[in-house]
Amino acid sequence: MDYIYNPITIRLAVPADAPDMAQVHMRSWEAAYNDIVPAEYIREKNAGRPALWQRIISSENTAHYIIQRDRQTVGIMTIVPTPQDGDADCETCELEGIYLHPDYYRMGIGTQAMDFAFDTARRWGKTVMTLWVFAENTNAIEFYEKCGFKSDGKTKTYNMGKTMNCIRMKRALEEEPM
Repeated sequence: MDYIYNPITIRLAVPADAPDMAQVHMRSWEAAYNDIVPAEYIREKNAGRPALWQRIISSENTAHYIIQRDRQTVGIMTIVPTPQDGDADCETCELEGIYLHPDYYRMGIGTQAMDFAFDTARRWGKTVMTLWVFAENTNAIEFYEKCGFKSDGKTKTYNMGKTMNCIRMKRALEEEPM
């Protein structure tokens, strides 16, 4: 089923979408993490993106979505009903990722995609959504705060050619949509 949020359409990805998903993921990482994640790490991860998306997008996909505008894939999003966090409960779901092609930044598409994510979580009967974001990614943090998320104090680190600190953000879903 397609969900139409004028002027975008969001739907579950199918195997034929994998190349477009890889392209969006690569361009997004190059733009969003340019001054945050070491360039060599971005190049290394991006080299594997086409194979990654070919491997994970199957006809049984229930978590990975594409965001299209005028039938062009401009974003990807992953929403899972059960977070991997040890302290998550059955009322919580996680936005594992939302990536837009940089040509489509600041056009309201991310906000519409968040509305879709909130609606999806509510359909699943969830009352809380979480996500993880790099602590240095101030643009993303500001966006998520605009969408009603707040840091809950949980952190984790990744080694990405340098130590990358992440913060967990949380939002109650009984709040009115944006």
